[in-house]
Amino acid sequence: MFESLFRLKVQGTDVKTEAVAGVTTFMTMAYIIFVNPAILSAGAQMDFPSVMAATCLASAFATLIMGLIANYPIALAPGMGLNVFFSFTICAQMGVPWPTALGMVFISGLFFTILTLSQIREMIVDAIPTSLKLAAAVGIGVFIAFIGLKDAGVLAADPNTFVTLGDVRSRPALLALFGLIITSLLIGRRIKGGIFWGILITGLVGIGIGVVQFQGSIIGLPSIKPTFMKLDIAGALKIEYLSAILILLFFDMFDTIGTLVGVGEQAGFIKEGKLPRASKALLSDSVGTMVGSILGTSTVTSYIESSAGVAEGGRTGLANVITALLFLAALIFTPLAQMFGGGFKVSDTVYLYPVTAPALIIVGCLMMQNVVKIKWDDYTESIPAFLTIILMPLTFSISHGLAVGFITYPLLKLLCGQGRQVHWLVYVLGVIFLLRYIFL
Repeated sequence: MFESLFRLKVQGTDVKTEAVAGVTTFMTMAYIIFVNPAILSAGAQMDFPSVMAATCLASAFATLIMGLIANYPIALAPGMGLNVFFSFTICAQMGVPWPTALGMVFISGLFFTILTLSQIREMIVDAIPTSLKLAAAVGIGVFIAFIGLKDAGVLAADPNTFVTLGDVRSRPALLALFGLIITSLLIGRRIKGGIFWGILITGLVGIGIGVVQFQGSIIGLPSIKPTFMKLDIAGALKIEYLSAILILLFFDMFDTIGTLVGVGEQAGFIKEGKLPRASKALLSDSVGTMVGSILGTSTVTSYIESSAGVAEGGRTGLANVITALLFLAALIFTPLAQMFGGGFKVSDTVYLYPVTAPALIIVGCLMMQNVVKIKWDDYTESIPAFLTIILMPLTFSISHGLAVGFITYPLLKLLCGQGRQVHWLVYVLGVIFLLRYIFL
């Protein structure tokens, strides 16, 4: 049965190898089970257990679809960066209710599906300047790390300087710093699932020092009722939400295509510069996003952590079947996830997240590697890229950073006599973002 479904012999693999690869991929990305509900409950005020259930179910569904339809060992889950944009920009900053934000996610997934079926996606991906793609990844990384440092209590708000050093001698901050050190050690020694193990170790230490309160049980099934089918698609159909929907769409496309190409190259899937069954792989992502929004979570995307499973020999969708089953099994540990990711109350309005904060800082660090690929000696490329990067954390908004990048890039190219180098779509996007600031 496995041979007929996944063509194991053709790919030079076997059931044992695929099983090990599936477990490895799950371990490297299992941190999202703790981190995603922590992010969505903190900024969007969504129900933690329900979001965890949606995270596990959406990840299992999309990963299984990728394995069965596209036959690739590339797992999917709610994307880091996309969940931050959903929670802190769309919901917290723009004031969009989370059901409406889920409706925006659904619409972006629907657009992605249409673009995939119509083959327009290649034009869009090719049209966006490489420098802005790289800057977006770096800026999101800095933004995620900034949130991690704030959640750790290492940074605190200051009325005069915007931000200042927090009370690093407090128990939550010390726990977060310990977690950062232990997670960095695990990552540095290339321990599989280093971020996941770092969360578990930090959480256990947190119980010992009284920052994390043991609830008496680590096993229990969550209810998905608070978020299931609560998306408001009609409410998302407003012109002022168009730019945010486009950002969700573009980020998902960039993440997915970048991951497919990266993991595909590593596994030897790329043939003559193209990835076979690419449309099926992209459909797994876009459909996963729509199903995820129905369940109650932010945009689902392909995970570069799948490269860990490929390194263990994973070559077929059977590895994804194993990963999907493990996401389903993780549902029973909801009390543990809520215990570690639920937050430490500092005051009536302030919560810290010392157990999951180190994971955000580490993920932010990993996303910074793209900064060296930007052409810093070409100022028509580097200045818009720099503005994109720096404005994301300073405005506490991914949307503002990316919008300024899309406005300044075509403008600077045009003023420097290089306007013909810019695709017409970038001009259109620049005008859309500019009109947003003028009229909205």
